[in-house]
Amino acid sequence: MCEAIHELGIETDLLFVDDASPDGTGEVLESMKERFPRLIVHHRAGKLGIGSAHIEMILWAYDQGYETLVTLDCDFTHSPQDIPKMMEAVKGYEVSVGTRFVREDSLPGWTAARKALTRGGHFLTSKFLGMPFDTSGAFRVYDLTRIPRGLFNLIRATGYAFFFESLFILVRNGMRINEIPIVLPSRESGSSKMSMVEIGRWGWRLVSLSVQSLILPNHFKLK
Repeated sequence: MCEAIHELGIETDLLFVDDASPDGTGEVLESMKERFPRLIVHHRAGKLGIGSAHIEMILWAYDQGYETLVTLDCDFTHSPQDIPKMMEAVKGYEVSVGTRFVREDSLPGWTAARKALTRGGHFLTSKFLGMPFDTSGAFRVYDLTRIPRGLFNLIRATGYAFFFESLFILVRNGMRINEIPIVLPSRESGSSKMSMVEIGRWGWRLVSLSVQSLILPNHFKLK
């Protein structure tokens, strides 16, 4: 991933978040700093949730004075080659997101069950939260100069529900989202971290946000 992003020729720092991975990821990244001087590694104590990692690093980016933040998974289901067009797409918007629901060939190699799970989640967030975007993906570009920092303090989900909750809160506060069609090939190695427990938390947070938005429509707006 370091090499692929470096080859794009973009002036950027690279931040990796390692939740004490038992396979030695953190140590490997530390050893690469001499080769990639703009590489930053943030080590956390353990598996604290993918949503908490995103929130923590987004707030870190604000604190460090970054203006543009690109987030993506590191298993190459998100192609680094799409970063330039994602960065271009955020101009005039607050966020650009990669979407799997425009191109018919966007999910090559995916099993029927995995496609059904992904499309089912997309249907539910569209139906209950009124968001037509691809809300479950991590491939995004944030224009931090246009997004109030405090919006990210309103997010409560620490797991996968972070992805739809973050867009929900951003949209509720007038932030504009631009979708860019991308292709997500099936991962070549490893497996999904989405357990049945995490799916249950995802569903509960979806229902909770939907009910709260009906009863307290201003609850999610930054004061």
